[in-house]
Amino acid sequence: RNATYDLTLLTLQDVTKIGIHLRTLGKNSDSLETVALQCVKYLREQLVDPQTGESACALARFFKTHDYGKLPEDLQASARDLLTSPGATPSSIDPAMKCLTLMATAGELSDWCDRKASKGHQAIPLTSEKAVESIPMIAQLIRSFDLDISSVVAPDPDLLIELERKTCNVFYIQKALGSEYIPAQSEFVAPFGIQSVVGFGGMLPTGDLFSVILFSKVAVAESAARLLKTLPLSLKMAMMPALKKPTFLALQPA
Repeated sequence: RNATYDLTLLTLQDVTKIGIHLRTLGKNSDSLETVALQCVKYLREQLVDPQTGESACALARFFKTHDYGKLPEDLQASARDLLTSPGATPSSIDPAMKCLTLMATAGELSDWCDRKASKGHQAIPLTSEKAVESIPMIAQLIRSFDLDISSVVAPDPDLLIELERKTCNVFYIQKALGSEYIPAQSEFVAPFGIQSVVGFGGMLPTGDLFSVILFSKVAVAESAARLLKTLPLSLKMAMMPALKKPTFLALQPA
Protein backbone atom coordinates (compact mmCIF):
# COMPACT_ATOMS: atom_id res chain seq x y z
CA ARG A 1 0.00 0.00 0.00
CA ASN A 2 2.85 2.38 0.85
CA ALA A 3 4.91 1.66 -2.24
CA THR A 4 5.28 4.68 -4.47
CA TYR A 5 6.11 4.71 -8.16
CA ASP A 6 8.23 7.13 -10.16
CA LEU A 7 5.89 8.37 -12.86
CA THR A 8 8.81 9.35 -15.09
CA LEU A 9 10.21 5.81 -15.10
CA LEU A 10 7.18 3.54 -14.71
CA THR A 11 7.95 -0.11 -15.34
CA LEU A 12 5.70 -2.99 -16.30
CA GLN A 13 6.26 -4.39 -12.80
CA ASP A 14 5.05 -1.09 -11.28
CA VAL A 15 1.93 -0.98 -13.43
CA THR A 16 1.18 -4.63 -12.63
CA LYS A 17 1.28 -3.83 -8.89
CA ILE A 18 -0.92 -0.77 -9.40
CA GLY A 19 -3.39 -2.91 -11.35
CA ILE A 20 -3.52 -5.50 -8.57
CA HIS A 21 -4.39 -2.75 -6.08
CA LEU A 22 -7.02 -1.16 -8.33
CA ARG A 23 -8.84 -4.49 -8.57
CA THR A 24 -9.43 -4.49 -4.82
CA LEU A 25 -11.20 -1.12 -4.73
CA GLY A 26 -14.67 -2.49 -5.46
CA LYS A 27 -14.72 -5.11 -2.71
CA ASN A 28 -16.62 -3.33 0.03
CA SER A 29 -17.64 -0.18 -1.78
CA ASP A 30 -21.08 1.29 -1.13
CA SER A 31 -21.25 3.15 -4.45
CA LEU A 32 -19.55 3.66 -7.78
CA GLU A 33 -18.44 7.10 -6.61
CA THR A 34 -16.52 5.45 -3.74
CA VAL A 35 -14.59 3.27 -6.19
CA ALA A 36 -13.82 6.31 -8.34
CA LEU A 37 -12.69 8.35 -5.33
CA GLN A 38 -10.42 5.60 -4.01
CA CYS A 39 -8.94 5.24 -7.49
CA VAL A 40 -7.98 8.91 -7.96
CA LYS A 41 -6.71 9.25 -4.39
CA TYR A 42 -4.57 6.13 -4.72
CA LEU A 43 -3.05 7.20 -8.05
CA ARG A 44 -2.32 10.70 -6.75
CA GLU A 45 -0.64 9.35 -3.64
CA GLN A 46 1.36 6.56 -5.26
CA LEU A 47 2.62 8.23 -8.47
CA VAL A 48 5.42 10.52 -7.34
CA ASP A 49 7.98 12.97 -8.64
CA PRO A 50 11.38 11.39 -7.83
CA GLN A 51 12.94 14.84 -7.33
CA THR A 52 10.58 15.95 -4.58
CA GLY A 53 9.01 12.70 -3.35
CA GLU A 54 5.64 14.45 -3.64
CA SER A 55 2.75 13.54 -5.89
CA ALA A 56 3.59 13.84 -9.57
CA CYS A 57 -0.07 14.59 -10.34
CA ALA A 58 -1.42 18.07 -9.73
CA LEU A 59 -4.84 16.65 -10.50
CA ALA A 60 -6.39 13.21 -11.07
CA ARG A 61 -9.95 12.84 -12.34
CA PHE A 62 -12.36 9.99 -12.98
CA PHE A 63 -15.13 10.40 -15.55
CA LYS A 64 -17.94 8.12 -16.69
CA THR A 65 -20.75 8.63 -19.15
CA HIS A 66 -24.30 8.44 -17.80
CA ASP A 67 -27.73 8.84 -19.31
CA TYR A 68 -29.00 12.35 -18.50
CA GLY A 69 -32.27 10.89 -17.17
CA LYS A 70 -30.43 8.75 -14.61
CA LEU A 71 -28.42 11.61 -13.10
CA PRO A 72 -29.48 13.29 -9.85
CA GLU A 73 -31.09 16.71 -10.26
CA ASP A 74 -27.97 18.75 -9.40
CA LEU A 75 -26.01 17.05 -12.18
CA GLN A 76 -28.88 17.38 -14.63
CA ALA A 77 -28.82 21.11 -13.86
CA SER A 78 -25.05 21.20 -14.51
CA ALA A 79 -25.58 19.51 -17.86
CA ARG A 80 -28.39 21.92 -18.79
CA ASP A 81 -26.11 24.87 -18.00
CA LEU A 82 -23.72 23.66 -20.69
CA LEU A 83 -26.33 23.09 -23.38
CA THR A 84 -25.94 25.65 -26.12
CA SER A 85 -29.52 25.48 -27.41
CA PRO A 86 -31.38 28.44 -25.90
CA GLY A 87 -34.42 27.60 -23.85
CA ALA A 88 -33.55 23.94 -23.29
CA THR A 89 -36.13 22.89 -20.74
CA PRO A 90 -35.79 19.73 -18.68
CA SER A 91 -38.72 18.18 -20.56
CA SER A 92 -37.14 18.85 -23.97
CA ILE A 93 -33.94 16.94 -23.18
CA ASP A 94 -33.66 13.32 -24.25
CA PRO A 95 -33.25 11.25 -21.06
CA ALA A 96 -30.90 8.95 -23.00
CA MET A 97 -28.49 11.81 -23.81
CA LYS A 98 -25.03 10.79 -22.60
CA CYS A 99 -23.30 13.10 -20.14
CA LEU A 100 -19.61 12.74 -19.35
CA THR A 101 -19.88 12.92 -15.58
CA LEU A 102 -17.12 13.73 -13.10
CA MET A 103 -17.28 10.85 -10.61
CA ALA A 104 -14.26 11.79 -8.51
CA THR A 105 -11.40 14.26 -8.38
CA ALA A 106 -8.23 14.57 -6.27
CA GLY A 107 -5.76 17.41 -6.54
CA GLU A 108 -3.55 20.04 -4.95
CA LEU A 109 -6.32 22.53 -4.17
CA SER A 110 -9.24 21.77 -1.87
CA ASP A 111 -11.69 22.63 -4.66
CA TRP A 112 -10.02 19.97 -6.80
CA CYS A 113 -10.92 17.33 -4.21
CA ASP A 114 -14.67 17.90 -4.44
CA ARG A 115 -16.50 16.99 -7.64
CA LYS A 116 -19.32 19.38 -6.70
CA ALA A 117 -16.88 22.31 -6.67
CA SER A 118 -15.90 21.71 -10.29
CA LYS A 119 -16.97 24.45 -12.67
CA GLY A 120 -18.09 23.26 -16.07
CA HIS A 121 -16.99 19.62 -15.73
CA GLN A 122 -19.57 18.05 -13.41
CA ALA A 123 -21.73 16.72 -16.25
CA ILE A 124 -20.77 17.51 -19.84
CA PRO A 125 -23.61 16.81 -22.28
CA LEU A 126 -22.51 14.80 -25.33
CA THR A 127 -25.45 15.77 -27.49
CA SER A 128 -23.94 14.72 -30.82
CA GLU A 129 -20.69 13.84 -32.57
CA LYS A 130 -20.43 17.48 -33.63
CA ALA A 131 -20.81 18.65 -30.03
CA VAL A 132 -18.02 16.30 -28.92
CA GLU A 133 -15.78 17.53 -31.74
CA SER A 134 -16.17 21.03 -30.31
CA ILE A 135 -14.52 19.86 -27.05
CA PRO A 136 -11.00 18.96 -28.30
CA MET A 137 -9.81 17.16 -25.19
CA ILE A 138 -12.81 14.82 -25.03
CA ALA A 139 -12.78 14.17 -28.77
CA GLN A 140 -9.07 13.36 -28.66
CA LEU A 141 -9.51 11.18 -25.55
CA ILE A 142 -12.14 9.06 -27.33
CA ARG A 143 -10.02 8.82 -30.48
CA SER A 144 -6.96 7.88 -28.44
CA PHE A 145 -8.97 4.99 -27.01
CA ASP A 146 -9.53 3.81 -30.61
CA LEU A 147 -13.27 4.33 -30.18
CA ASP A 148 -15.67 6.06 -32.53
CA ILE A 149 -17.25 9.17 -31.07
CA SER A 150 -20.61 7.82 -32.26
CA SER A 151 -20.18 4.68 -30.12
CA VAL A 152 -19.81 6.87 -27.02
CA VAL A 153 -22.61 9.33 -27.87
CA ALA A 154 -25.08 6.62 -28.93
CA PRO A 155 -23.81 3.11 -28.15
CA ASP A 156 -25.17 0.46 -30.52
CA PRO A 157 -26.61 -2.36 -28.35
CA ASP A 158 -25.52 -4.91 -30.98
CA LEU A 159 -21.89 -3.84 -30.61
CA LEU A 160 -21.68 -3.54 -26.84
CA ILE A 161 -19.94 -6.86 -26.21
CA GLU A 162 -17.39 -6.13 -28.91
CA LEU A 163 -16.77 -2.61 -27.57
CA GLU A 164 -16.49 -3.78 -23.99
CA ARG A 165 -13.88 -6.40 -24.91
CA LYS A 166 -11.80 -3.89 -26.78
CA THR A 167 -8.36 -3.14 -25.33
CA CYS A 168 -8.22 0.63 -25.47
CA ASN A 169 -5.08 2.61 -26.07
CA VAL A 170 -4.00 5.47 -23.82
CA PHE A 171 -4.69 9.19 -24.05
CA TYR A 172 -1.28 10.83 -24.01
CA ILE A 173 -0.24 14.44 -24.44
CA GLN A 174 3.53 14.56 -23.99
CA LYS A 175 3.74 18.35 -23.73
CA ALA A 176 0.66 19.90 -22.13
CA LEU A 177 1.82 23.52 -22.43
CA GLY A 178 0.50 24.93 -25.67
CA SER A 179 -1.44 21.77 -26.57
CA GLU A 180 -4.71 22.41 -28.40
CA TYR A 181 -6.15 19.38 -26.60
CA ILE A 182 -5.61 20.64 -23.05
CA PRO A 183 -7.89 23.54 -22.05
CA ALA A 184 -7.33 26.22 -19.41
CA GLN A 185 -3.74 26.87 -20.47
CA SER A 186 -3.33 30.21 -18.69
CA GLU A 187 -5.46 29.36 -15.62
CA PHE A 188 -4.25 25.79 -15.04
CA VAL A 189 -1.53 24.34 -17.26
CA ALA A 190 1.01 27.19 -16.99
CA PRO A 191 0.59 28.26 -13.32
CA PHE A 192 0.54 24.69 -11.99
CA GLY A 193 3.43 23.47 -14.13
CA ILE A 194 1.50 20.73 -15.93
CA GLN A 195 4.01 18.90 -18.13
CA SER A 196 2.15 15.86 -19.50
CA VAL A 197 -1.39 14.51 -19.48
CA VAL A 198 -2.17 10.79 -19.57
CA GLY A 199 -5.47 8.97 -19.47
CA PHE A 200 -6.74 5.42 -19.62
CA GLY A 201 -10.19 3.88 -19.74
CA GLY A 202 -12.61 1.81 -21.73
CA MET A 203 -16.21 0.74 -22.15
CA LEU A 204 -18.41 -0.96 -19.58
CA PRO A 205 -21.00 -3.63 -20.46
CA THR A 206 -23.64 -0.90 -19.98
CA GLY A 207 -22.29 0.95 -23.02
CA ASP A 208 -20.80 3.67 -20.85
CA LEU A 209 -17.28 5.03 -21.22
CA PHE A 210 -15.07 5.40 -18.16
CA SER A 211 -11.79 7.25 -18.02
CA VAL A 212 -9.10 8.34 -15.58
CA ILE A 213 -7.10 11.44 -16.53
CA LEU A 214 -3.85 12.39 -14.79
CA PHE A 215 -2.40 15.90 -15.10
CA SER A 216 1.29 15.42 -14.34
CA LYS A 217 3.87 17.93 -13.15
CA VAL A 218 6.64 15.68 -14.47
CA ALA A 219 7.26 14.86 -18.12
CA VAL A 220 5.89 11.38 -18.80
CA ALA A 221 7.73 9.38 -21.45
CA GLU A 222 5.66 7.67 -24.13
CA SER A 223 7.01 4.28 -23.04
CA ALA A 224 5.67 4.87 -19.50
CA ALA A 225 2.33 6.19 -20.76
CA ARG A 226 1.79 3.13 -22.97
CA LEU A 227 2.08 0.79 -19.99
CA LEU A 228 -1.10 2.27 -18.55
CA LYS A 229 -3.20 0.51 -21.18
CA THR A 230 -3.20 -2.57 -18.94
CA LEU A 231 -5.01 -0.71 -16.12
CA PRO A 232 -8.57 -0.36 -17.52
CA LEU A 233 -9.22 -4.07 -17.10
CA SER A 234 -8.23 -3.91 -13.41
CA LEU A 235 -10.41 -0.85 -12.91
CA LYS A 236 -13.31 -2.48 -14.71
CA MET A 237 -13.06 -5.45 -12.33
CA ALA A 238 -13.32 -3.03 -9.40
CA MET A 239 -16.29 -1.22 -10.94
CA MET A 240 -18.39 -4.25 -11.87
CA PRO A 241 -19.67 -5.03 -8.32
CA ALA A 242 -20.34 -1.30 -7.77
CA LEU A 243 -22.51 -1.04 -10.89
CA LYS A 244 -25.22 -2.85 -8.93
CA LYS A 245 -25.04 -0.29 -6.12
CA PRO A 246 -25.94 3.41 -5.92
CA THR A 247 -23.96 5.50 -8.38
CA PHE A 248 -23.31 8.38 -6.01
CA LEU A 249 -22.49 8.51 -2.31
CA ALA A 250 -25.52 8.78 -0.05
CA LEU A 251 -27.88 8.86 -3.01
CA GLN A 252 -30.33 6.16 -3.95
CA PRO A 253 -29.98 4.75 -7.46
CA ALA A 254 -31.99 6.63 -10.04
